[in-house]
Amino acid sequence: MTPDLIAAFNEYFELVHADTDELRRQVYLLRFQVYVLETGFEKVEDCVCIDIAGNGRLCWEEDEFDVRSDHYLVRHRRTGVYAATARLIQPDSASLAAPFPIELHCSLDQPASDPAIRARLGEISRFAVSKVFKRRIGESGSLAGVADNVDMYFEENERRVLPHISLGLFAAVMRMAHEHGITHCYAVMEPALLRLLGRFGVIFNRIGPDVNHHGLRVPCLGTMDEALPNIQRVCPPVWDLITNRGEWAKDIPPQA
Repeated sequence: MTPDLIAAFNEYFELVHADTDELRRQVYLLRFQVYVLETGFEKVEDCVCIDIAGNGRLCWEEDEFDVRSDHYLVRHRRTGVYAATARLIQPDSASLAAPFPIELHCSLDQPASDPAIRARLGEISRFAVSKVFKRRIGESGSLAGVADNVDMYFEENERRVLPHISLGLFAAVMRMAHEHGITHCYAVMEPALLRLLGRFGVIFNRIGPDVNHHGLRVPCLGTMDEALPNIQRVCPPVWDLITNRGEWAKDIPPQA
């Protein structure tokens, strides 16, 4: 693992908080590109399209959970192209019982039912990398841009093969969770992404059987208090990237 992952990431990419209408528009446009045009996981007819005079149609992918979500983009510095995006769905302020996508699409053995937990519960969602930035064998069929054989990322020249974009997106999600006071995170992950994050010390606990939703997916639940100290112990460079060298994690004690 390169000792300065932040520098390695920032050399090529930039995390952009989609906190304006225009940036959120870029999120939805990129999601249409990835989920509809590149993977066919979603249908054009289920998306929003408008006719642009002289320029064909403009389409974007948006759903009912976006109104209670925060979003990040990963921008490629040299070209300015948005390479990836992820969102964090937050609790419904009108009703803590309002479901998250994982609760609608997965059979959960251990759903988060405690109101105290649901008040600080989020879901990592719409984790997507454009195929333009999926260059290694086995990545093109993955939304997260991670190959099934995660050992390929741990060759001698790790700076070249390290999955910077996926780690950058995960860092963005963790920053959003901290910003919004989210302590527990649902996720429905591709097995390869789950294995890769596990190699870096990221702890997610399986809370139900695998589901076949555009390929095999694993329903999980993780907590900030468990994940961050373990990442710091197992892989300090990833902890530095996620927390911006501890900028917002000073109050989280390390694991023994």
